[in-house]
Amino acid sequence: MAELKYEITQEIAILSESSRGWTKELNLVSWNEREPKYDIREWAPDHAKMGKGVTLSEEEMQTLVNAYLHKDEEPTFD
Repeated sequence: MAELKYEITQEIAILSESSRGWTKELNLVSWNEREPKYDIREWAPDHAKMGKGVTLSEEEMQTLVNAYLHKDEEPTFD
């Protein structure tokens, strides 16, 4: 299996922390030396281990933020 390369280019927010010390974070992460994307996942305290997460492009993140900000309005799925 190929080695997974990653670099956290910007730490944006810690969303929560577990009793084991792992933190769920929103970061910009470059995977395999590609353009950084928004990433939400759990990380060990030293960032050497990670849990499963979700990676979002700039456009996907903007859509998510807009959906959250307008969640009480009538939904549109065009």
